[in-house]
Amino acid sequence: MSADGVGVVAHAGSVGLRLLADRTGLTSELSKAMARRSFTPLHDRGRVLIDVAVMLADGGEAIADIDVLRHQSGVLGPVASPPTVWRALDEVTPGRLNKIATARARVRRHVWAQLPFGVPASRVAGTGLGATVLLDVDVTSVIAHSEKEQAAPTFKRTFGFHPLGVWCDNTSVFLAAKLRTGRAGSNTATDHIEVFDRCDRPGPRHPPQGSADPSRWRRSLARLAELATDQDKVRGRKLEYSVGFAVTEKIRDAIKLVPKSIWTPATDADGGVDEGGDVAELTGLLDLAHRDARHRPS
Repeated sequence: MSADGVGVVAHAGSVGLRLLADRTGLTSELSKAMARRSFTPLHDRGRVLIDVAVMLADGGEAIADIDVLRHQSGVLGPVASPPTVWRALDEVTPGRLNKIATARARVRRHVWAQLPFGVPASRVAGTGLGATVLLDVDVTSVIAHSEKEQAAPTFKRTFGFHPLGVWCDNTSVFLAAKLRTGRAGSNTATDHIEVFDRCDRPGPRHPPQGSADPSRWRRSLARLAELATDQDKVRGRKLEYSVGFAVTEKIRDAIKLVPKSIWTPATDADGGVDEGGDVAELTGLLDLAHRDARHRPS
């Protein structure tokens, strides 16, 4: 083993990732999204954004880490300096952010169309969902080691951010995110609506989380209903969603009002009878249980 070889490339895996962006058309699409009239930069802005993404995938944590790619100019060619990267990111206005999202969605559809067997089925409890595209929305904690903008204490007793993201469960592809302060809640309906609006929706089933605040629930469900209506107008597309919520005392009171004859055996993921549970419709009993609770003697 020798350390004085010629033509040795460090972090060689990053080269393949950069080439993938070029071959799929992502680099050129981002260049179009970042184009400005009467402005021809020395470093193409689409290339700069791709290099930043490659740098992050390679383990970079700060803009200055772009120098790791600059040290491989013999393979990658010219790579922007940290100040140029700063300027490129500063040029990402809300309008260009929408164009970037559209560019990513266009390339994603192109890549999915190349899959020999189509988009792989998402699996739930060991059962495939067929052609359904499942979007998984979740929050995560990102630790900050200094007083950065929006950094704050988190519910995990750390300090940093609490971003909300959406992933395509079928392909594990990251679709969209919303950077939020560390104090942001996990089930804020307005944030869920915004992050869903940011990601491409090729007819998926949405499994959203919701806020316990009824007014936020109404706004969240209203927006999901709008999305479902829009998608149903497109031939070959259908959007469905399910909602989960905590079992409160009001729910328990409603359960007590269900006649025994109404309960139906639950089924498991394979279609068999689940010996551990039964199901029943409670929607019409929730308000009744609430009225009974209000008039119940203390």
